[in-house]
Amino acid sequence: MDKIIIVGLGPGDKDSMSLGAYRVLKESGQLFLRTEKHPTVDFLVEENIKFQALDTYYDEGDSFDQVYSEIAKLIINKAREFGTVTYAVPGHPLVAEKTVELLMKEKSEGLEIEIIGAVSFIDAVITAVGADPVSGLKIVDGLSLDSQKPDPKCGNIVTQVYDRMVASEVKLALMNTYKDDYEIHVLRGAGIPGIERIERIPLYELDRLDWVDYLTSLYLPPAKPEETYRSFEDLVNIMEHLRGPEGCPWDREQTRQSLRPYLLEEACEVLEAIDKDDLDLLVEELGDLLLQIVFHGQIAKEDGEFELKDITDGIVNKLIDRHPHVFGDVQVSSESGALKSWEKAKRETKGIDNYTQMLLDIPKTLPELMRSYKVQQKAALSGFDWDKVEGPLQKLEEEIRELSEAVKTSRTAEIEGEMGDLLFSIVNVCRFLKVQPELALKGTTEKFIKRFAYIEQKALQIGKNLDKMSLKEMDVLWEEAKTFES
Repeated sequence: MDKIIIVGLGPGDKDSMSLGAYRVLKESGQLFLRTEKHPTVDFLVEENIKFQALDTYYDEGDSFDQVYSEIAKLIINKAREFGTVTYAVPGHPLVAEKTVELLMKEKSEGLEIEIIGAVSFIDAVITAVGADPVSGLKIVDGLSLDSQKPDPKCGNIVTQVYDRMVASEVKLALMNTYKDDYEIHVLRGAGIPGIERIERIPLYELDRLDWVDYLTSLYLPPAKPEETYRSFEDLVNIMEHLRGPEGCPWDREQTRQSLRPYLLEEACEVLEAIDKDDLDLLVEELGDLLLQIVFHGQIAKEDGEFELKDITDGIVNKLIDRHPHVFGDVQVSSESGALKSWEKAKRETKGIDNYTQMLLDIPKTLPELMRSYKVQQKAALSGFDWDKVEGPLQKLEEEIRELSEAVKTSRTAEIEGEMGDLLFSIVNVCRFLKVQPELALKGTTEKFIKRFAYIEQKALQIGKNLDKMSLKEMDVLWEEAKTFES
């Protein structure tokens, strides 16, 4: 059976390498080092231990992931070639060592892997900063901070801060959690006599250090509340406290029904902030809207109905299920294709087997302009639609004529029916032209208010009240107002 013996070289001091590791290295016929950029390597040279370093892969690879993958493949191939090989890595083989992780995943029948442990750099780091891991410690890869997040409530060790460029990327990633002036420990060569260097600096200075290299790690001590950005978890905890025995009497008394108007109000205020293009206001209003969701989640939790984790779990699963063209094997090349893929996945999930049910599934509580738009949009998925905009425009003209005829009859029900048909046709033209009717009407309403305000202001300037002016006089001011619009 082919065999790979993986040996840990320790954090850098030769005395931290185990006697067992030394014997394996001394007796190895085929020894490979992931890198010779490690203080212990000088000791191997002194002991006349022959090895092949794999640093050239770092020069040839486009990314660290590629480098580690290629090294792992090489070690496996060498094991197949020689039967037994020894592979030495810095620190402990099972601590923050990507190549070993890849090798363990490739472990298969006919290939044995033996691990010879060592003191890890974690031991060296916690010794250097005087941290007790019992109070909480998380280890994150500095090259994977897009997926691995630090926990500000406990200590964190950030590994693989190889150079100033990586340090810059790490800094920016950490600033999503910690404030700029949060104090961190930067450690180079932790546990290595004569090489160890530790500095405590504010986070924003991390990439200004000119001595950061492959021996560098970070230690992030547990953060005070004022040193981090408030998280979703903080919001949940605050809401739970407000609803608790020592919380706020008003918050404790709220129910789903009493919160209904606030939910609608906050959603409208978010839209208002978007229309104003006011980003600071948008941040505030989105926070208010998020509060309403957490509020409802807390009420449900207290009643034993569901929890916020059920909400987040549900929406994440829905997004994955509804995007088979992203997370599955469905192929689409356009926005309309993505929409059809979404609707197909939705029908399958909800057990909807006909288009009519899709229309009935649209909430009746929506504003009718919005509801009619969505009804037409979903009906069009069946192919019930015009090919060109001329079709809905002709239908619009037809409905105008029919309304004119209905007006002549003076029958209210008939007029109302034809007016509804006309509005429905207008919405259909909007849909075809990808214009939201609700927003279009909102814009026109705001425009009307501005023009009307101009008329009244001008009228007052000439000493007249609007109710004393003729329509012709007001129309002159109306046309004048249009010329001042941006």
